[in-house]
Amino acid sequence: MSKPTLATVWLDGCSGCHMSILDMDERLVELSEQFDLVYSPLVDYKEFPAHVDIALIEGSVSSDEDDRKIRLVRAHTRVLVSLGDCAVTGNVPAMRNPIPVPELLDSVYKGNGLLQEQVPTHCLPTLLPRVRPVHEVVNVDVFVPGCPPSADTIFTIISELLAGRVPDVAALSRFGA
Repeated sequence: MSKPTLATVWLDGCSGCHMSILDMDERLVELSEQFDLVYSPLVDYKEFPAHVDIALIEGSVSSDEDDRKIRLVRAHTRVLVSLGDCAVTGNVPAMRNPIPVPELLDSVYKGNGLLQEQVPTHCLPTLLPRVRPVHEVVNVDVFVPGCPPSADTIFTIISELLAGRVPDVAALSRFGA
């Protein structure tokens, strides 16, 4: 029997959740023997696979690119995990929500620049009018809050899912895991 497949996806966020994954240190190596990593910013896979057993999603949905990616991931994933406060609530990226996108872009690209004050017109994804947590766009199976969640929490979540169990996230946060 083949191993379960695991993917990690980075939307709009700081990469802190992926840093916590790496903070599992030796446990990550041991745990990786139980799954095949098929997509992640930590490796060089370019296309999301047709079927993934578990996908850990970091970040909020802030652009048309994020929206397209999360819908693709959901369509090809059995268990989708919102990992971290950006994925669960929108967190820091959502702080821009009260500011209309044109005003935000003008402020960032024109108001602070000394040279070539202009908003880029290509090579950037289109910002959505409102940053959204993942569950407002697609169905989520497991919510793991934290900014970022601890390596212990992520280790436990992955271990439980690989064992075919639904993790008790509330218990983890109660006991500091």
